[in-house]
Amino acid sequence: MKPSPDSSPLQRLRRLAAHPEFRAGAREISGVAPGLAAWGLMTGVAMVQSGMSTVEAVAMTLLVFAGSSQLAAIPLIAASAPVWVILATSFCVNLRFVVFSAHLRAYVMYLPRWARLLAGYVTADMTYVLFVRRYAHPATAPAEREAQMAYLAGGGALNWASWQLASLTGIALAQSVPLHWGLGFAGILALTGVACSLASSTMRRVSAGVAGAAAVAAFALPFKLNIVFAIAVAVALSLLLERPAPPDRRGAA
Repeated sequence: MKPSPDSSPLQRLRRLAAHPEFRAGAREISGVAPGLAAWGLMTGVAMVQSGMSTVEAVAMTLLVFAGSSQLAAIPLIAASAPVWVILATSFCVNLRFVVFSAHLRAYVMYLPRWARLLAGYVTADMTYVLFVRRYAHPATAPAEREAQMAYLAGGGALNWASWQLASLTGIALAQSVPLHWGLGFAGILALTGVACSLASSTMRRVSAGVAGAAAVAAFALPFKLNIVFAIAVAVALSLLLERPAPPDRRGAA
């Protein structure tokens, strides 16, 4: 039996775009979109000025869509680092998305595979943060599930569009934009804003501080391996400090 037209990917996307929560998601992400756009602009300039061709830079920004791993990989690519170093660095930088995916699994597992892949592609740090703040628990009723996915789609769509527009603008203007304009500093400010919004607990703040100190201490390592070292140290210390609470034995016989 053929699926109904309403179940096709295009019809499903149109239905989400028409939902009021789609506009709510886009409206909330618009507050951080300018900072992310500054980061995207700087990333586009950095890709071209590191020696990548325009085609390579456009392909990277459209396919990868991960500013932090792009910024980590660009100097390694420019330095002709081994492929395994580039992949390992990008993998470690994006490890947080493993946690995001594990948390979002209960929200999206009812969706078809293409929808889960699309949701994973457009979900970035701030779209995840805003989504889980609005919806602390996954819905079970179909109408509530649709509302949640519409909100996630609205935030993800605007975030993706603002990033791509800024990044492509940076690629187009890379040869005419001097570095002393401070685009690198704008990118640092954008990253700082994202990091501060995620530092919502004592453990997260401690791990961020430890990672920063370790990255500075290991700055002399080749191929930017201080990033990998910093992540490893922060994760190890967090696991050491975050011990489970002892079981309550008051009710034991």
